[in-house]
Amino acid sequence: MERIYVKELKKHCEQEVTVQGWVHRIHDLGRIKFITLRDKTGLVQLVLEGELEENLRLEAAVTVKGVCRENEKATGGYEIQVTSLQIVGKANYEVLPFPVNKEESVHLETKLDHRTISLRPAKVRAPFVIQQAIVEAFRSYLSTRHFSEIHTPKILAAGTEGGSEMFTVSYFDTRAFLAQSPQFYKQMMVGAGFERVFEIGHAYRAELHNTWRHLNEYVSLDFEMGFIESEHDIMNMEEGFMKMLIPYLQEHCSEELDMLGAVLPTVRDIPRMPLAEAQQVLLEEYGKPSPPGNLDAEGESLLAEYIMKKYDSEFVFITKYPTAKRPVYTMPYEDDPSVTRSFDLLFRGLEITTGGQRIHDYHHLMDNMKKFNLDPTEFSFYTESFRYGMPPHGGLAIGLERITMKLCGLSNIREATLLPRDLKRLTP
Repeated sequence: MERIYVKELKKHCEQEVTVQGWVHRIHDLGRIKFITLRDKTGLVQLVLEGELEENLRLEAAVTVKGVCRENEKATGGYEIQVTSLQIVGKANYEVLPFPVNKEESVHLETKLDHRTISLRPAKVRAPFVIQQAIVEAFRSYLSTRHFSEIHTPKILAAGTEGGSEMFTVSYFDTRAFLAQSPQFYKQMMVGAGFERVFEIGHAYRAELHNTWRHLNEYVSLDFEMGFIESEHDIMNMEEGFMKMLIPYLQEHCSEELDMLGAVLPTVRDIPRMPLAEAQQVLLEEYGKPSPPGNLDAEGESLLAEYIMKKYDSEFVFITKYPTAKRPVYTMPYEDDPSVTRSFDLLFRGLEITTGGQRIHDYHHLMDNMKKFNLDPTEFSFYTESFRYGMPPHGGLAIGLERITMKLCGLSNIREATLLPRDLKRLTP
C-alpha cells in the first residue's frame, strides 16, 4: 500500500492507510495505547489496542497500517486505528540529548552538536521550508526574465575578492583557493553570450568573526546581467524580486511563518541613500560615528530605525561606496573615480546583499588591477573575456542564510543553517 503523509490524511478518511514516521509521544492507558506519530508534514494520533512492541520508544522510526478516522479532538482532526505497527528503525540511545516532543530551553551549541535530533521538531525545520521557497522564488523570478542558471567552480586558481579572507587548499602540486564568490565566472558567462546568468551555490570566507551574523561557509544567490545602463538596473531587478518574494512566501509557507510568529515585510519602492548621507544621518540623529567607507553593525541597526520612521520601509539600498572599499572589478563614477557604482541592501538592520556595476572595458580593468597592486597576468583567464566585446554589466549576491534569518525573525544565523561552518565548528 502506498505511503500517505499526515497532511494528506483528510483525503483518506474511512480508508485503510499506511503512514511512516517517528514516535513522538506514547500514552499507555492499559488496554488502549495512544501514540503520536510525527512525519515531515505533521502529527497524527495512533490508537492501538493490546501490548506495545517491546522496543517501541520515543523517536523510533515506524511503519503503521490502519484505518483513518475523523476525530475532532485529536491533533489535526484525524486518528488511525492501528492494525499493524512495525519498527523499521530502532531507537538505541540511553538518554535523549534533549526532549524532541516539547519545547525546552536548550543552548544553541548543544542543538548544533546533535543536529539531526534538534531538527526533528517542525518549528526548528520551518526556516528551511521557507529557505527552500526563497530559492524556488529566486530561480523562478530570474528564469522568466531570460536568465540562465549556471554552475561554476568552487576551487579556484585566484581569489575573486582579494585580501586574506580566503581558504587555501592543496590542489595536487599547487595551491588553490575556495571560492569567495562566483564573481569572475558569472562575468565571463555574460560575455560568453549568456547575457544574463544566475547561480545558487556555496561561498567561503576565512573571516575571523564568530558572531550571530557570520558564517565561513554560506549559500549565495548570485546573478549577473549584461547590457545595463547603470547599477540602478541591478537594484531595480532585486527590488522586483523582493516584491515577488513576499507574496510567494505568504502563499507557500503560511503554516511555517505562523509557527515561527514571523511577520513578513511590506515591500514598496526601496529607498536609495548614498553611504556618505547614511553616515551623516547616523552622526546627526544618533551621535554615531561610522568607520571609514562603511557602516558597522550598530550603524546598520540604527539606520534601519531611521529609514523605517522616515520612509516606512524595512529595506534600504546604501549606494556609492568608496573605490578603496570595493573589489577591483567595481565600476567607479566617471565624474568622481573615488566613488563606485556599487550598493548594499540592508534589511531590518542587516546587510543581505552586495552588488553593483562592473568595469567592462579591458584597458580600464587592467589599469585598475595595477592600481590595486594586482598582477594582471595572474588573472588572464578572467581578463581575456574583456578583449572580445564585453557589454556593460553588473550583478549582486544575496546571502541566503541572512535573508532567511531576517524573514523568520531568528536571532542567530546558525538557526537558518542546516550544518553551520564557523570559526569553531567543523562538525557535524
